[in-house]
Parts: sequence; structure tokens; C-alpha cells
Amino acid sequence: MNAPRIQPSSRLNGVKYEIRGPLARRASELEKAGYEIIKLNIGNPGAFGFRAPETMRLAMIENLREADAYCYQKGIFPAREAVVMQQQTRGVFDVTADDVFMGNGVSELILFCLSALLEAGDEVLIPSPDYPLWTAATVLHSGKAVHYPCRPENGFVPDPAEIQTRITPRTRAIVVINPNNPTGAMYPAKTLEAIARLAEEHNLVVFSDEIYDLITFDDREHVPLATLVKKTLCATFGGLSKVYRACGFRVGWVSFSGEKSGAQDYLQALELLASLRLCSNVPGQWAVQTALGGRQSIHDLTRPGGRLWKTRQAILDAVADSPFLTVQEPKGAMYAFVGVKKDMLPNFDDQKFALDLLERKHVLLAPGTSFNVPYNNHFRVTLLPDWETMREVFSRIHELLQEQYNQGKQATPSAPVPSK
Repeated sequence: MNAPRIQPSSRLNGVKYEIRGPLARRASELEKAGYEIIKLNIGNPGAFGFRAPETMRLAMIENLREADAYCYQKGIFPAREAVVMQQQTRGVFDVTADDVFMGNGVSELILFCLSALLEAGDEVLIPSPDYPLWTAATVLHSGKAVHYPCRPENGFVPDPAEIQTRITPRTRAIVVINPNNPTGAMYPAKTLEAIARLAEEHNLVVFSDEIYDLITFDDREHVPLATLVKKTLCATFGGLSKVYRACGFRVGWVSFSGEKSGAQDYLQALELLASLRLCSNVPGQWAVQTALGGRQSIHDLTRPGGRLWKTRQAILDAVADSPFLTVQEPKGAMYAFVGVKKDMLPNFDDQKFALDLLERKHVLLAPGTSFNVPYNNHFRVTLLPDWETMREVFSRIHELLQEQYNQGKQATPSAPVPSK
């Protein structure tokens, strides 16, 4: 007798997170069959040999005696105060420890913040391309994700005028991801200023995802959005996972600034949700003060000659040598969003290409459509492998694209044959 089927909740309809979806599952199957897969689908520094700074590990060890019990639902005071001090050094002076929530990574806090805010049908403005958790979390909480375009031809920087056309009476919040995942774009101060004014004019909550705030290249400066948002609520997200290479610590935070007097009910609802999960990971929180107050070793990796810089350069060089590829130079974060020229490969499909690349060349990457874009000729790679590995990856990518081109050429013999 067949067992009755257990149906998942309809609330999950439309919730997607393809970065860890079918392609990743297929990669695991290939690994079990004995194949070595180069995984470029996730920004997971520890998987590529990066280590969290030794001082952070020591801070956790030295405070293990203080980590047996549950802590206050918002987090331990030294960690929250360290976030306050960091914000003050950046010009954000209206944050206190009571305005900071520690979470099990930024992902948990995104879910909390949207859960406490949204009614069914409420709209959230989210960039396209986006980090797909923002769209998934909005849909999961019965909201509507309204994507504002960050077009490749504009360097993936949004146009505030286009954002304005998407604001309706149901719009509750706007998400800004800067430095950007997946594109590596960094937004000019003028663009951020215009977004801040739009949010204030329409009383939108600003969710500023700044998890990559110190991962910048070529001496570019990151502009904290909280320095520009004064007349509406601004939530700034950060954490240990990327800048400090400590994904497994599961420590993130959100700090609230701007106009908080009208947001007390919302902040109390957020505290209720934090209380329901009792507290976030306590040992990891003891690393926050040391991380934010100590030497910022990420700069050794992003300056010319550093590991992330060299891998980024390997990608730029490979794309420059390819007749098939294009890319906007990543200015920050740890990704490149690579485009495939449609005039060379008019039938290119990112999902099919990603599967072919995995099956035949044993490279796992994230198709561009995973990031909620309306076009299908991009893919995302992380900058985390060393530059030699990345050069090999793009050699395999070129081989597959050349094969696809040659197949198309057979149908149109007059097409020229490009060289690498």
C-alpha cells in the first residue's frame, strides 16, 4: 500500500534558492561517484582554505565559560557595543546597543525583519539581480517582491528614477545590497543619496545589506547607507561570515538607525521573534568585539597582489581573451557576474549551460537567472579559488562555449570562427 503523500505548505510556492538547488545536489552525486568538482556556486571562504583570524578563535576559547547559558535575546553586550562603535567610526551616531540584534548569520535576521514587517500583499523593492534570499524571504512571508533593475549596461547600478516608478501604496521597504552580490557593483554616493530621499519621501524601511562592506578593490570607499538615511528607519546588516571568513560561526547583526520613534512597535515585534528562538550562537558572539576592533586583515587579500585581487584579475584577463564573454569589473564583494554575448551564441541558456559545464567539465557555478533577472545569458562565479584554479575554470568554460559555437556554426556555415 502506498503511503499518503505529505504535502509541503503552500507558503513555499514561489520560494526559490537555486544556489543550493538541483545543480548543487547533482554536484554532490558526481562527487559520490568519484569526480572532483570545482564549486564556485557559494561564497564560502573556509571551503577554499581561508581561515578566520586567530585572534577571533582565541576570543571564543577564552570566553567559553561564559557561553554555556542562553544570553539576552538581542545578543551579548560586548558584541552589540562593538557594532555600535563600528557604526560611530563610520559616521552613524544614533545607534545604541539596544538598537542592535545579533543573529545566527544575516540570513536569520533577514527572515526576522521581514516577518515582523509584512502583511499579506505588502511589497518590498528588491534589486535585480539580487541575493535570492531577499526575494525568497519576502515571498515566504506572503509579501510581493518588486524587482528594480540594475542593468548590465549601467554597471549594475540602479536608476533611482526607475525605482520611483515601482513604488505603490503597498510598498513597505526597499532593499539595497552594496557592495553587491552577485555583481560586485558598488553604488556611487549620489545614487545612494537619491535612494535615501525616495525612502524618506515614501516612509519606506531601508534594509541595507552591507555584509561585504570591507571587501573593496582599488581603494574604492564603501558608503554606509545609514549615514544618508535620517527621516525613516534604516536597518544595516553585517556579520562575520565574509569579511572575517567565518561562515560557520553563524554570527550576523542588524543595527537600526534613522527615525526610530515611530518604529517602536516594529522593533518590539522583532524582539519577540528573537525571544522565540531564545538567543543566537553565544560562542561566536564573543569573537565580534575582537573582529571589529582589531586589525582588518581583509585588506591584505583585496589590495594589489592579494589573493582575492589576483583571482579577480584572472577572471578579468580570461574574459578579455574570450570572444564569447563580457563582465563588469567587480568593484567589491567576492563575485563576478559574467555575461555571454548573445550575438555569438544566440541560443545560449544559462541553466542548460550550467548543467553541461557540471556534467562535462566538472565545474559548478550559479546561473544568472538564479538571481531574479529577466535575461538568461549570465552566470556568477566566486572569487575565492586561487588564481591558477580560476584560470583553469575559465579554460573549461571556453572549451564548452567553443563547442556550442561550433555546433551553431554548422547550421550557419558563413559564421566566422573565433580564436581564444
